[in-house]
Amino acid sequence: MRRHVFIYGLLGGALIALLNLVEYRFVIVQHSMQIYGGIIAALFATLGIWLGVTLTRRRETASMATTGATDSALAPFGGFATSVASAVPAVSTDIAPMVDRAEQREALGITKRELEILELMAAGLSNREIAERIFVSENTVKTHSSRLFEKLSARRRTQAVQIGKARGLLP
Repeated sequence: MRRHVFIYGLLGGALIALLNLVEYRFVIVQHSMQIYGGIIAALFATLGIWLGVTLTRRRETASMATTGATDSALAPFGGFATSVASAVPAVSTDIAPMVDRAEQREALGITKRELEILELMAAGLSNREIAERIFVSENTVKTHSSRLFEKLSARRRTQAVQIGKARGLLP
């Protein structure tokens, strides 16, 4: 009796597998264009995501080592032991500040527009007020601000202004 149940079970399983195979082949033949279209769409979606991630990856433009700055320049922000004043070189009041400022800006990879926005932030203007003053959209100001924060390793506007002053970017 057990043997007959086992044989009928095997035959039933084989029959179900055969029916599934026939149904599968019917689906493939009936819907082949949709299946190929789906495969191609999946390939292009994967390619698009890969390209998007690759092309929009943020690159570090200036590191702390290349700018000559030390951890002490970020003392108030990272809990380092030394003060900001010890990291900032003394600058005379003649034309040297302008030269140092341009050199610092270039060393950090900060554009003139980003420096202009940093100066307006230091003046206490909001993104909307900055946008109105320099005749750009508010989203453009946000983009410049986020790039500036990244280059200065700052998280907030006040932190960016303090780092800008410590690095000699702001008067």
